[in-house]
Amino acid sequence: MGHKYIYLVFSYTGSNLSNVIRFATRDTYTHVSLSLDDTFTEMYSFGRKIPNNPFIAGLVKENLYDGTFKLFNKSKCLIYKIRITDSQFIGLKHDLEAHFLNKDNYKYNFLGLFLVKLRFPYKRNNYYFCSQFVSELLMNNDIFYFNKKPEFIKPSDIQKINYDDILYEGLVTNFSI
Repeated sequence: MGHKYIYLVFSYTGSNLSNVIRFATRDTYTHVSLSLDDTFTEMYSFGRKIPNNPFIAGLVKENLYDGTFKLFNKSKCLIYKIRITDSQFIGLKHDLEAHFLNKDNYKYNFLGLFLVKLRFPYKRNNYYFCSQFVSELLMNNDIFYFNKKPEFIKPSDIQKINYDDILYEGLVTNFSI
């Protein structure tokens, strides 16, 4: 059986919203994205659709070299390289394709984001925050299991995943392929 690699990109932009999340969680990184390749020009998550407006948010394809990361040029990131099977990779691709076929149906789960801190379960169909979405993808494709529901998972919980390599940690602007 063959294998492929995926990449988990944990980030902190220093934006007002990321500062609020960092204050509430005390975590180093406040956002997580999933990349299927090491170019990092198409990373999948729930986040800002318009870089300078955190309230226009939803299912997004992010680019480590543009958009929000370019706007907040002091952004920091941590990149995990994770080995998965070919079938897990195909499953992830299919899940992502299905989500993006109906991307306008998906909304950002602002309320759920803040209820995590209160440990109040709040799940609505088609509403996600970044770590809720990424953790659900990982669980649905048998890549990693968490001991709590996706609506309770923070980026720091996903950092506990078994990884093959830390590809990079530092300022986004200093990263090169």
